[in-house]
Amino acid sequence: MFYVVSKLFWLVAQPISIVFLLVLTGLVLVLMGRRKAAIATLALVLITVGFVSYTSIGALLIQPLENRFGEPRVPSNVSAIVMLGGATTARPSTARKIVALNDAGERLTTTLWLAQQYPAARIVLSGGGALVADAAESEAETARRFFLAMGIEDSRLVLEGTSRNTIENARFTRELLAGAEGEIVLVTSAFHMPRSMGLFRKEGIDVIPWPTDFRSTGQESLALDLANPTRNLETATTAIREWIGLVAYKVSGQIDDWLPAP
Repeated sequence: MFYVVSKLFWLVAQPISIVFLLVLTGLVLVLMGRRKAAIATLALVLITVGFVSYTSIGALLIQPLENRFGEPRVPSNVSAIVMLGGATTARPSTARKIVALNDAGERLTTTLWLAQQYPAARIVLSGGGALVADAAESEAETARRFFLAMGIEDSRLVLEGTSRNTIENARFTRELLAGAEGEIVLVTSAFHMPRSMGLFRKEGIDVIPWPTDFRSTGQESLALDLANPTRNLETATTAIREWIGLVAYKVSGQIDDWLPAP
């Protein structure tokens, strides 16, 4: 239930949806003859789009999340490397039997590097089908295709292909990690690491955070940024979703802290 509610809420709450609803409201106001209200609504749309797309506000919002867990401690005895899903695009990967990477593709390359550094470690690939109403292979299966192509032995890969969100990543991974004798490394995007660590701790899993896929320099200030407005909008959207997720998980008791720390 939590999963479905969260997806429906985000469908409405994400910035692009809010902009769409504001434009729709403006058009309705025009049809109703309320010209001043329509102009005010459409002006708000322009300000919102301009502020989010042409400034560094997205990077400013995401950097506290990315800075929360610093440079990882290099462990000596790693028994398992856990990579959370979210690095591939489901539809083309499933249809074409390829590995279509998205902006979080560094989760895969970072995990590959760790697998090469710790050749005895199991690689736990956690990620099911996140699409609510579409049939696709699990993200774990897509990731498996990647690691096999990179020369990693299939015997090292442990697939957890049923989780749909980070709560289920932690919950379902716990059973697969039972009996691990060495240290466990957790790989996910830097902005996603605080929430992930909170959830893994809640499940009683002691992991070493290994953040990757950084979206900010870590030293951002609010300024004009005209180079890539689409990227700015994506970064802001990602940051807003993550902050909302932290609040929702804390309020619902899924994590113990508002912003989990090292």
